[in-house]
Amino acid sequence: MSRAPVVRAVAALAVIATSLFIALTMSPRLGLDLRGGTQLVLETRDSPTVKADAAATDRTLEVLRRRADGLGVADAPLARSGERRIIVELPGVQDPTKAAEVIGKTAQLTFHPVLGVPDPAAGTQPKKDERILPDESGGPLHIGPAALTGDGVSGAEAGIDAQQGSGWFVTVDFRDSGRAEWAELTGQAACNQAGDPKRRIAIVLDSKVIVSPQVNEGVACDVGLPGGSTQITGTFTSEEAANLALLIKGGSLPVPVEIVEQRTVGPTLGAAAITASAQAAVIGIVLTALFIVVTYRLVGLIAAFALACYALISYAALVGLGATLTLPGLAGFVLAIGMAVDANVLVFERAREEYAAEQKFRGALEKGFRNAWSAVADSNITTLLAGGLLFFLASGPVRGFGVTLSIGVIASLITAMVITRVLAQWAVSLRAVSSRPRLTGLSDIGRVRTWLNARRPDLMSRRAVYFTVTCVLVAASVAGVAVRGLDFGVEFTGGRLVEYSTSTPMTADAARELVSGAGFPNAVVQSSGEDISVRTGQISPADVVRIENALESGGGQVVKERDELVGPSLGDELRRNALIALGVALAAQLAYLAFRFRWTFGLAAVLALVADAAIVVGAFAWLGKPVDGVFLAAMLTVIGYSVNDKVVVFDRVRELWGARPKTSFAEVTNTAILQTVPRTVNTGLGALFILAALAVLGGDSLTDFAVALLIGIVVGTLSSALVAGPLAIVLEKRKPGAPPRPKRRGPAPAREGSGAVV
Repeated sequence: MSRAPVVRAVAALAVIATSLFIALTMSPRLGLDLRGGTQLVLETRDSPTVKADAAATDRTLEVLRRRADGLGVADAPLARSGERRIIVELPGVQDPTKAAEVIGKTAQLTFHPVLGVPDPAAGTQPKKDERILPDESGGPLHIGPAALTGDGVSGAEAGIDAQQGSGWFVTVDFRDSGRAEWAELTGQAACNQAGDPKRRIAIVLDSKVIVSPQVNEGVACDVGLPGGSTQITGTFTSEEAANLALLIKGGSLPVPVEIVEQRTVGPTLGAAAITASAQAAVIGIVLTALFIVVTYRLVGLIAAFALACYALISYAALVGLGATLTLPGLAGFVLAIGMAVDANVLVFERAREEYAAEQKFRGALEKGFRNAWSAVADSNITTLLAGGLLFFLASGPVRGFGVTLSIGVIASLITAMVITRVLAQWAVSLRAVSSRPRLTGLSDIGRVRTWLNARRPDLMSRRAVYFTVTCVLVAASVAGVAVRGLDFGVEFTGGRLVEYSTSTPMTADAARELVSGAGFPNAVVQSSGEDISVRTGQISPADVVRIENALESGGGQVVKERDELVGPSLGDELRRNALIALGVALAAQLAYLAFRFRWTFGLAAVLALVADAAIVVGAFAWLGKPVDGVFLAAMLTVIGYSVNDKVVVFDRVRELWGARPKTSFAEVTNTAILQTVPRTVNTGLGALFILAALAVLGGDSLTDFAVALLIGIVVGTLSSALVAGPLAIVLEKRKPGAPPRPKRRGPAPAREGSGAVV
């Protein structure tokens, strides 16, 4: 007796037990878009003396980490992205303005001698390395070259003089080299009379005079303050003193940084997204499970159990790997449930065919798993290609979608080819089951296949009609892009997108009028129930407050739910990466299909994929829906899902052509399409249940995601049979090739003996 079933059973139990242990003992790491908080993407810039390379960015990262620790933000991960970018996450920070100011300040601290107060009438012109800056009270101050920099400072601490009530101050400690420079600077200032501006010392932070105190009268000329520390006093609040001490103690950044992206999400919005996605997952799983149980009866019930195991394994893998679960990632997790049905449907449909030929459940099921493996593997590899491209070329939360989609594909392979296989083979071997063939769900080929076998429609005889309809749809899509244009989101254009919830619902026109009255007539304002979204160009946090105040005048209490800021350079880069991702995805599919099948099959599939993508883009242009990172995730998923259908069709074409080399290629293709229609319909319905639940419950962003996939799956399913197949026929006529070698049918020869050597 073969030990393979036992090994598979032990492996299945081990995977389920491990996944259950991880799920019960570990918590998921939620992205900021789900738990609330702020994400900043900083980009280092060249300074006059330092080039912003990877080494300088790493040094900058360490300074930023000390600053984040000093802010008291718990669990604030920082990471370098590429050579010049740093990603900073600030969980729980809903008003990131002050935190961003502290995190992103260059903090070039310098100490300058004061040369006097410039006379506007005399037109004082500063010499080289001299500057005229406003002091802390706003008056002009003529300062000389820096005599001491922040490199000479070893630490700083905020304090308060409670006894004298003089307010908050900052104590600055100097290193050995800084002590001598500080003594020399204060000694030169002390040589001037009390009250003379030249007796002042200007302390400058990022080209701004934060304080310019006079040297005390007790300090001797040319002697100065020889101690290792000094106090900066002024009209500081406790927060200002703490921030100043933090910047000084954290150190100067090696190179300047610029905030190129900022994302802020309120905790209530994240909680609502989790709830909506969980509801969509439950509804989608229940509907999908009911569908496959009704369609495949006992083996369908086993597949439904395997779906539950899939959800457990995927969740445990996400938690165990420490992956960050984002809002698009949740969508990917839910969507992959529908895609997990695909492998089960392929196996069951193949097992039905085998049972019709030999009337043996166990052998039919074994052949179903073995013969469906090539199509299952090919279709899942193409989806993994799409998920990998999302991870490497996308940014922000969309990368989480690529991670969860890839994990879901691997988990679906484990559940279908191991768990379902173990349980199904055990079930059909029971006497109570084998004596009731209809109970298994494998004893008949289904109504759809029965009807197709009886009618045998010649779909390939109407190739010209399919090509004409496809060209018309693609032309309409191109016209939509030309006439309506694409509504690129802030992620691709740069700018700011702020979403508010209002206690009093207001129309988009009313909100637009208020925002225009606040000084933003070109802002794009949209409303959805109690939510108002405002999209503008590059505006400051103060401008955001003005918009919020304007909306409060007509909408009652206003709460900022989301705030996204993307710099123009980053928007251009993301848009360019999106086009590269789509191009690479199509090229990768072509290369893989050409390698696994033949170049005519690959080219036919990719041309059909281009038509699928064009139709989805055109639909979004006509509907006026935003094209953003979530749309990119949907497009790459459409490409991966659509190519799944084409892989299944061409896998059957290759098999039939090898078995019937003398039959015309058009007839072989027609037969292959008719044989794979039941799988295509059943798999598509499984995914449609999930997407319909996401479209209804997923909120604005996930609704657009689900709509794109709904259009893409319907179009992709039809194009697999009515576009890719006919295109392959046309290409094979122009460049005919030899049929592939037929696969060896039948069981492997039995091995004699036990294999032991005596």
